[in-house]
Amino acid sequence: MDNTNLKKHIAETAYNVGYSAKLHFSTFEIIEKLPGIISFISMAFGIYALAFSQLSTKFMSCTLLILGLTGLYITMRNGNKSDYESKGIQLTNLFNELKHLMSEAEAPSGNDEDIKDKLKDIESRYSNSCASDHIMFATWFAHYKFFWEQQTNWIQVYRPFKFFRDQVPLTLWATICVALVIAIFNYSALLELIFEFAKNKGYC
Repeated sequence: MDNTNLKKHIAETAYNVGYSAKLHFSTFEIIEKLPGIISFISMAFGIYALAFSQLSTKFMSCTLLILGLTGLYITMRNGNKSDYESKGIQLTNLFNELKHLMSEAEAPSGNDEDIKDKLKDIESRYSNSCASDHIMFATWFAHYKFFWEQQTNWIQVYRPFKFFRDQVPLTLWATICVALVIAIFNYSALLELIFEFAKNKGYC
C-alpha cells in the first residue's frame, strides 16, 4: 500500500469511526432528552386544551397518546444510555487519533509501516467499541451531528462525501418515497380534506 492509498484508507476509517461516534451520542441524547421534551409538550397541550376547546379533538388525543407511547419506548432503553455515552467517547478518541495519524501520513518524514500498524490497532479497537443496537431515528440525528457539527474537511480531501449517497440517510429517502406514493394515490382525499378544513375556517 503506497502513501496515497494509505491516506485514503485512514480517511475511510475516520469516516466510519466518526459517524459511529455520532451515532452513539445520538442514541444517548435521544434516550436522555426526548422523554422530557415529550412530557413537556403533552402537559402544555393538556393545559391549552382546558382553555381552547378546539384542541380537544380526537386527532390531538391520538397524537398525545402516540407521543406517550414513544416516550415509554424510549424510557425502556434508559438503562443502556451510559453505555452509549462511554462508547461514543471511546470512538471520538479514536477519531482524534486518526486525525493525528493523517498528519503523520502527510508529513514528508512519515514512516508508512509504523502508520499501518497504528491504523490496524485503531481498527481493532473500533470493532470492539461499537454497540450493535441503536434507537429509532438515531441515524438521522447522527447524520446531522456528523455532517453539520463535526469538522470533516480533512477527511473529504481523500474521501469525498456525496449528497445522495452519504449525507442523507437511506431510511429518510425511503420515508420520503413512501410518503410521496401515499400522497399520489390519495391526492383526491387530501384535496377534499384541505378543502373541508378551509371551508370550516371560512377561507372559501
